[in-house]
Amino acid sequence: MGLPSMIGFGAGNLYALIDTYWLSRLGPEPVAALTVLGPFLWVIHSANMIVGTGSVAIISRRYGEKDIPETEMSIKETILLKWLVAIFFGIVGFILTPIVLDILGASEEVMEIGTVYGRIIFIGLGFNFATYSVFTAMRGVANPKLAMILMISLSALNIVLDPFMIFGWWIFPEMGVAGAAWASVISYALAFFVGLMFFCTGKTNVRLSLKNTRPVSWATMWKILKIGAPAGIGSVSFAGARLVIMPMITIFGTGVVAAYGVSQQISHVGIMLLVGIGLGMSALLGHNLGAGKKERAKETARQAMMLATGMMTVLGLLTFVFAYQIMRMFFEDPQIIEYGIEILRILAVSFPFLGLHIMMENIYTGVGENRPPMFINIFHAWIIEIPAVYIATRLLGFDQTAVWWSITGATLVSVTVFYFYFRNGKWLHVKV
Repeated sequence: MGLPSMIGFGAGNLYALIDTYWLSRLGPEPVAALTVLGPFLWVIHSANMIVGTGSVAIISRRYGEKDIPETEMSIKETILLKWLVAIFFGIVGFILTPIVLDILGASEEVMEIGTVYGRIIFIGLGFNFATYSVFTAMRGVANPKLAMILMISLSALNIVLDPFMIFGWWIFPEMGVAGAAWASVISYALAFFVGLMFFCTGKTNVRLSLKNTRPVSWATMWKILKIGAPAGIGSVSFAGARLVIMPMITIFGTGVVAAYGVSQQISHVGIMLLVGIGLGMSALLGHNLGAGKKERAKETARQAMMLATGMMTVLGLLTFVFAYQIMRMFFEDPQIIEYGIEILRILAVSFPFLGLHIMMENIYTGVGENRPPMFINIFHAWIIEIPAVYIATRLLGFDQTAVWWSITGATLVSVTVFYFYFRNGKWLHVKV
């Protein structure tokens, strides 16, 4: 269940890296623009997480109970809810993008680039949100390979379109950063319609029909939101912390911001692989608990945690050793490369602990209890990370190195607290 999701998310992260590479050919400013814009996009995408997290528990639990009509309706209600949420937050994001970039300390050029990119992404936000619900529904009804194929196809199309639309190859006009954004919107739109076609033509274990077995239930939608709200609040908290921290990074210059952006993409290689495994595991937990098999659910969670820690340990070692080669792929400026090497090697220390943290979050997602991760994320971001960065850079006057060590230290502390809470085993007895 986890491997196809891991491969699918791995393909998505490969696209993000290649996208960053192509944009870096235009200079460090586009990379810096997407880096500064990133926390704001993360805040908006937390709304996607609220619905998506709740739907994982509902769809997989109904499927585990072998209630196919209710599974079908849960999928339809999730997609409808995603569109409603996306329209609202797309409008908010479109309006606020230049204001947020200005507050975050972006230079004039970076702000102009980020505004163009962000507004196009917000125009197509509905396709982005709804496509991830298609993936979630496929995993929830035990069709992870189909979700993987669709995710790989989405990423492949995005990768192919990127240079054509950025640099004006073949029949396409040269659009620069706007081309990267439109390539993403087009790819998500096509993936969404193809995914719906799979569901409606019986390619999945649950077939969707235009005729409803019952009216759309706003009560079910509210339950999805209620289950997912803590995860969304936790995500907003974490992204909000990045918004607060970003001005403390932008003061060190565009080169540092660009190097930080690439280092984040490398971190996301491991994060997205683990999210893929975690989503597969979450569906399995829902199936097992729906069938009353608590011991099997417990063993599934234990093995997933071991796998996550091992994978991130390997990624951390590779990142530490090949930091120079990684940064040299994106930048030619020796100073920016030096900034990036330092960031990668410091953040690599936290990778094994980050893997454990992500998998524990996904365990709670799978059983529909998202409050503990929410509290941990708030503790991590606002009690540890932000004060540490502020004290180190603003009060003690340290340079950007202190930022990377503060982020790493916050991860080590929060995952330790989370693990000791997780061991009490209350997650096995959650009902949805």
